[in-house]
This record gives sequence, structure tokens and C-alpha cells, in this order.
Amino acid sequence: MADVPAFTPVYLLTGFLGSGKTTLLRRLLADPALADTAVLINEFGEIGLDHHLVERIDENMVLLQSGCVCCTVRGELADALRDLHSKRERGLVPAFSRVVVESTGLADPFPVLSTLKSDPVLRHHFRPGSVVTTVDAVNGLAQLDTYIESNRQAAIADRLVITKADLADGPSMDALKERLARINPDAGCFVAAADGPGADVLLGDGEAGRAASLQSASGFYCDAPSMLVTAEGAAHQAAISSFVVSVDEPLDWTGFGVWLTMLLNRHGDRVLRVKGILDLAGEERPVAIHGVQHLVHPPVHMQAWPSADRTSRIVFIVDGLDVGLLKRSLHAFTRSRSAGVSATPPAAARSAPNSR
Repeated sequence: MADVPAFTPVYLLTGFLGSGKTTLLRRLLADPALADTAVLINEFGEIGLDHHLVERIDENMVLLQSGCVCCTVRGELADALRDLHSKRERGLVPAFSRVVVESTGLADPFPVLSTLKSDPVLRHHFRPGSVVTTVDAVNGLAQLDTYIESNRQAAIADRLVITKADLADGPSMDALKERLARINPDAGCFVAAADGPGADVLLGDGEAGRAASLQSASGFYCDAPSMLVTAEGAAHQAAISSFVVSVDEPLDWTGFGVWLTMLLNRHGDRVLRVKGILDLAGEERPVAIHGVQHLVHPPVHMQAWPSADRTSRIVFIVDGLDVGLLKRSLHAFTRSRSAGVSATPPAAARSAPNSR
């Protein structure tokens, strides 16, 4: 029987129409590591699970040979998650330690994540896991040129998976990887193959893993600003850009939390991702933060600074926000808070800013 965590992680598998979400999910479900998993999909028929079925629990739920519980989402996601939780509590389904949600190809990913935060029942039993986005190697560039949804799906990802690589040539693959790096410079990028990447890579979700992903050989990813353009170099309709804000002096955690809360309350739908390493007053170790639109994950104390440089660096991926205004706002706020601020005790950094 699976150990039921206090807060069950909910992973999101997203990607544009035809990008290979279903194929990837079918392969992942064959991994014994996912035997204690609940899967939410739109319709059973879309994933071709007939050869995996063991028995039907009700009209919306089946058990798979792998041990997974698989459900269709015919109404609201919140209803499906509450039903899953209730059946687990009553012993009507096998215990599961994670949930994987496959979203529709045209969906903005964030409403799935915000469901966990906004529902009073779910936020006491579930927490957001990582976001995995599939990108078609053949059609991905054209989709990124044309569809805002495709860009937002890529920008919100913790891990990007390029599918159908065997159908694309080398230059096309290189161009797609470069484009994805512009949109989301610090997401892990993988090429799908018959033998991987596996569930341990794509669905690994330790908060320490998020913090470790911020570090590179040079100390940080995304040091250069990136404006999104089409394959022809023209300005993109999505107006997505990534940039880094650096702060030299130690930050007051409370003051930074107030600023971030104000930003996300006002513009959370346009702040696709925020991720950073902070030098907090009174803290020897750096603290990593990670947020997706209105949702902020708990901060994590990292083991050590990646280099002698202790500058706070925060990566933003935004859709249509004034980059200069945002930078000036943060610097003005941190300067106003720096004078006469007492050191922040280590425990204070263990609570995320209230982003609701």
C-alpha cells in the first residue's frame, strides 16, 4: 500500500494539440514507480487505455494493471479531486501518493494549478507538483509562432519534453531548443525516447530539486534578458519576455513578501513564472523561491551559495508587463525597507508570501 502524504502532489501534464501528451503519459504509466498514482484525463478513449484496464469502479473511474487509479474529468477538476480524496479516505480505491492531470491541448495551464489554491477542501489535502509540457518537434516552432496558449504552456513548465524527435532534422531541433530556452530559460529540457526520460526525472518533485535547478556552472541561469520573437524575427503577439532582477544588498523577507504579494495580486495572470535565489538579512544560506502566476510554492533553504557572489537574482517570465516599471518597483521597495530593518530570523523564510 502506498504511503499517503499529508499533502498529495498534483502534477500537470500539458502541451499543445497533438504534441504527444497521451503517448508520454501511456509510457509513464507503465513505470512501476507510478503504481501508486491517480490519473485524471478528459476521456478514457483519448488515451487508448483498454489494454491497461483491470476493473471499473464506477462510470468515471477504473483500475489499471499498473495499479494506478484512472478517472475521467467530466465536470470540474475540483469535483474530480474531491471524489478521489473521498474514495481514498473510505478505502474504495487503492491508496495513491500522487495525482497526474492531463490537461486539454488548448488550455492555459494555470486554472488547473489555481484550483488547488482556491478550493477550501483541496488546499488542505493536495499541493501543486511540477508542470511537464510536451512540445512537438515537427510542428512546435509553427505553434509557438501562432498560438499564445502554446507559449504560455512552455513558459509555465518545470520540465519541457520534445516529442517526435525522430521526425525532425538536426537544424529544426536546434532551432526549437533555442526558442524554448528563450521562453523558459531555466526549465529542464528533455527529448522523449522509448527509454526515457522516466517518471523519476519528469515527476520528481522535491522542493530541494527546484532549488537545485536554479544553479548552473556560472551560478545562475537566465542572466540575459530575452524578448519573444517569431521564427522570422518579428515581434510576437504574445509579448512574452524573460528577464533577471538583481539586488545587491540583503533583502528583508517580510518586505519582499509584501512586494511580491502586491505584484501577484495585481498582475498574477501575466506573471507566468517567478523564480529566484535570495540573500535574506540574517540568513547565511540562500533561499530559493518559485511561483507560477498567483501561486507561490514554499521557499526552500539551499545548501550553499553556488559561488562567492551573494547577489539576489530573480527570474521573471511575464506576458506584456512593463519590465522597466517592475524593476524600478522592486528596487524602490527594497531600498525603502532596508534602513533600520531588523535581521529576519531563519524560521521566517519557511512561510511563503501570501499570494491570495
